[in-house]
Formats: sequence, C-alpha cells, structure tokens
Amino acid sequence: MISGIDHFVLTVRSLEATLDFYERTLGMRRELVPNRPASLRFGTQKINVHQADRTFEPKARHATEGAGDFCLVTDEPIDTVLAHLAAQHVPIEAGPIARNGARGQMTSIYFRDPDGNLVEVSHYPSAAAT
Repeated sequence: MISGIDHFVLTVRSLEATLDFYERTLGMRRELVPNRPASLRFGTQKINVHQADRTFEPKARHATEGAGDFCLVTDEPIDTVLAHLAAQHVPIEAGPIARNGARGQMTSIYFRDPDGNLVEVSHYPSAAAT
C-alpha cells in the first residue's frame, strides 16, 4: 500500500537557523511560499519546517523541538560527507558505523542539527543502492 515517503515535519526554534544549517551542511534547497510551511527540498522528498511559535494545522499532538531522529541517504562516499561536515564545523556524534537499513547494509554517521534532532546520513554500497 505505501510506496515511499513524501515529506516529514521538524518543529524548530529558529526557522532561519534550521534552513541555513541544512542548506550549508547537506545541500538541501529552501522553499518559501506565503501561507505554507517552509520546506527543505532534496531529491524527490522534502522536510517541512515549522517554527515552534508559528506552526501549521494539522500538526503532531506534541510538536516539540529536537524530537526528530531520522536517516537520510547519500550517493557520496561517507568520507566525502565527513570531510564536508568537518569543514562546516559539525561534530560527529557516532560513526562511521555499519548499519542495516531499508535496502540492506549501509555505512552511517550521526550528528545533531541546531535543535538537537539526531540526523543519520547513510551510504549504501553501489550494489544495494537500487
């Protein structure tokens, strides 16, 4: 029945700080449309971003800053991502570490965004990426 994820929502303290962080560290593109949530686009997905004091309805029952824990996939080698994050002064919390993802074995790193959400970035070996 379900074939994929279109978007998910992060509730944040500062819309600008969050948009800047994800653009700078992960190359996402911000999208700002009047009367709609701000979003960060990447591939065919997006993250909607709600500032805590200006959320949209409907929303999660307990929309809370820093409660996110999610995994993003990169085609780049994990060492390339690590080097980029180091240049952006983003501390790595864990990894690289082998994990089992939706498509099989992958290598992951973990870090936090400005609100403390846990961001996992993973790379699948070429054979598992399809």
